[in-house]
Parts: sequence; C-alpha cells; structure tokens
Amino acid sequence: MREVIEKSGVPREEIRYAMLGTTHCTNAIVERKRLNNIAVIRIGAPATLAVKPLVGVPDDLRSHFEKYVYIVRGGHEFDGREIAPLDVEHLYRIANEIKGKVDSVAVTSVFSPVSKDHELKAAEILREVLGNDIPISLSHEIGSIGLLERENATILNAAVVNVAKTAAEGFINALKEEGINAKVFFGQNDGTLMNVEYAIKYPILTISCGPTNSIRGASYLANLSDALVVDVGGTTTDIGVLINSFPRESSLAVEIGGVRTNFRMPDLVSIGLGGGTIIRIHQDGSFTIGPDSVGYQLPEKGMVFGGDTLTATDVVVALGKAKIGDPQKVAHLDKELLNQIYDKMIEMVEEAIDKMKTSANPVPVILVGGGSILLPDKLKGASEVIRPEHFGVANAIGAAIAQVSGQVERVFSLDELGREKTLELAKKMAIDEAIKAGANPETIEIVDMEDVPLAYLPGNASRVRVKAAGVLSAS
Repeated sequence: MREVIEKSGVPREEIRYAMLGTTHCTNAIVERKRLNNIAVIRIGAPATLAVKPLVGVPDDLRSHFEKYVYIVRGGHEFDGREIAPLDVEHLYRIANEIKGKVDSVAVTSVFSPVSKDHELKAAEILREVLGNDIPISLSHEIGSIGLLERENATILNAAVVNVAKTAAEGFINALKEEGINAKVFFGQNDGTLMNVEYAIKYPILTISCGPTNSIRGASYLANLSDALVVDVGGTTTDIGVLINSFPRESSLAVEIGGVRTNFRMPDLVSIGLGGGTIIRIHQDGSFTIGPDSVGYQLPEKGMVFGGDTLTATDVVVALGKAKIGDPQKVAHLDKELLNQIYDKMIEMVEEAIDKMKTSANPVPVILVGGGSILLPDKLKGASEVIRPEHFGVANAIGAAIAQVSGQVERVFSLDELGREKTLELAKKMAIDEAIKAGANPETIEIVDMEDVPLAYLPGNASRVRVKAAGVLSAS
C-alpha cells in the first residue's frame, strides 16, 4: 500500500476512501480455520424434525458447529401462517445455556423470507440474555427461499464474523499507520461495496468479490456494459458475464467449501489454468495441464525466471507469444509439443466461454488479469477480443469504481397489496438496504428488478428481487 501511495504522488490527506476486496472469509471456510464457535438455532418444530441442521455439511466442517444445535417450535407456512407459536421459553433456556460459550449465533426460521417475525423475536430474546456484543445472523437477511441452503448460508455467515472483523481492523490500522483517515469499504460479491459495519454483520457477502471486482473493472477499462470477461490469474481462469455493467448472478445453489447455500453469488465458470499452472510432459509424449499451480512463486519456479518447473507462462514465452523473463531458458523445448499444449490451453478457455454464452452468437470478450498474456487476440465464439490498457489491475480498479448497493429478495402475496404497491415496497426496502450499506440516498437508482410468479403457492404469490445502487456517501 505504501508503495502505491508513493508512486501515485497523491497527498495522504486527500485520500478519502479505501476499498478492500478480501478472500479472508472464503479462505477461513475452505481451510476450516479461524471459525467462530457458534450456536445454530432453527425455528421450525414440529415440521422440520426429520432433517436436522448441518445435513450435507462435510464432516470436517460439521465438527466445528455441532456442539450447540437446537430446533425450536415455531416457523411459518409458505403463505405466512404460523406452523406453531414461537416457543419463547425454549429460546430463553437456549440463551442461558450458550451464554459465555459461543462467539456468534445463527438463527433460521422456516419461510422467514415470507415472514421474519419469529427470527426477529428470537434475536430480541438472545440479545436480552447474551447482550448486544454477540453477533446474531438472521437467515431472512442472508439467503432466499429454500430452508437448508438458507440455513447453511446463515451458519457460514455467523462462523466468519470474527474473521471479517480482524481483516477490517487490520486494514484500518494499516491505513492509520500511513496517516490516512479514509472511509473504509469492503467489496461484495455483486460487484458493489458495503461499509465496514455492514461487512462485519454480513461477511458472507465478501465471498467471490475478487472475480466480481475484475468483471466491473473490465467493464470500466473496456467501456463496455455487456460482454464476457475472462480473468486469468496465477492459478485459475474465471469467466463471468457483464449485463448492464454488473456481473450476472447465478440462479443455482452455490457450494462454498463443500456447503450448499442459496445466497446471491456471481455466475462464474472457473478452470484450472493460470500463469503459474504446472505443465507435465510424460515419457510417452502426452501431457497434462494443471490443475495445480506454482501461484505467486512463478518468479522463482518458472523456467523463464531460472526455475525448474514448466508452467503455462513458459509455454507462451517459448512460442514467442509473450515477452517475460528469459526466452533462452526455454529455447530448447520441443516446439511441436508446445504448440499442442498451447492449443489445448486455448481450447479449455474457449469451451468455458461457450458454457457461459446464452446463444450461439459471437459476443465481445474482455481479457483481464496478469495471466491473460497466455491468451491470443482471437478466440472462438468471440466477436472481438479486447485487452484494455491496465488489464493487469482490473481487479483493483473494479473495487475503486464500485457503487454501493442494497438488495431484497422476498416472496410477497400480491392479493394483499397488488403488484404495483408490492414492487414499490420492494424498491423501498432495497433502497433502505443500500443506504445502510453506505450509499448516498440522493444518488440511488434501481439497477435490477425481477418479479417471478410462483404458481404452486396460493394467494397470487410472487418472488420479487430488487437491487438498488448509488455512489458512496461522504458522511
């Protein structure tokens, strides 16, 4: 950070905002490290007793969470009717049992996206007993329809609250040491930002913010609002889709560290090809590409830098397709075999591009990331291949230019309010979320709205999703 500030020549007192895109929470879940001690409370008895919480969670992760798991009477039907009255006494007993033993609590009630009353009452009781310092994650604020996936997302959110807090404090302290008094924002996984307080409350939203920052940065650098973005790093290549300058969201349940969840995530395809991907040539003349990589150790281990590991970067340098390191160190390699390897690398990327397209028509492709030197200026399925200036730092640019957003996704009964009033209510809720996340109220616009009728539910039910976004608030 110090190096960037000194190179830029910008006076420290003029730096007003600092944005951080972090993988701390993702890494904690994947590595099973630094996770909070949590209590898992499901409100849904007697209807959900057949399938207990943490079903389908990998054993090594379940062992972190299974000590304090409870199912309480309560919850709602799909139309908002109570399954059973909330068992308030049981909640008080649970709160007293876990007091002083857990770092955070995850609360999930059946159909809470339809009616959040029982979750809110549970949170009120827990705070009364545990105090206001214990973070409480409520599922209606995190996931969408689908009990087990929403419950899992809420559990993961509760598990990484302290990880996010530590990352935020570390970043703020680093800024202070540099004499920078800036307002701090975290990148979230829809390509927008959230303030520190919001990020610590909903750390799960930082997962996959890296690729989304790259997608937003690519849009800015190439001045395109609709395109495919290919982000090549040291280990993987991520392909995402730009729609109206924002990443396309996945409509499928997403696995994080082996846990199936249903909160919003970018629609991405990742393949094991990056600048540091290890190429193995076998005695029979065949070869394999990755999926393992030397990663950040490329400048030490890559052959063009004097190392002894053949990487994807060495292949493109040996074929004269990129200028980096010392080409003489790979001049002895068999060019015919290298061409076969290179063709296979390109084929991997072209197949991934094809998976992400929604039609057979060619689309613009923007190449970003330091590893994009691996790829040529023409690709199958691309109407044009754009490699914008500063492509290597698209990720940081995406974080710096990002807006602040708020999103709401709920099931509404249109019989109660009618469609127009329901959509207006959903818009207001999304705008309120954007303001909470740190957006300037005067700049907020509705950037995405979806209204899906649910024919299998009574009451003219509809799932409404609205996203609002605005520029950073200076206050």
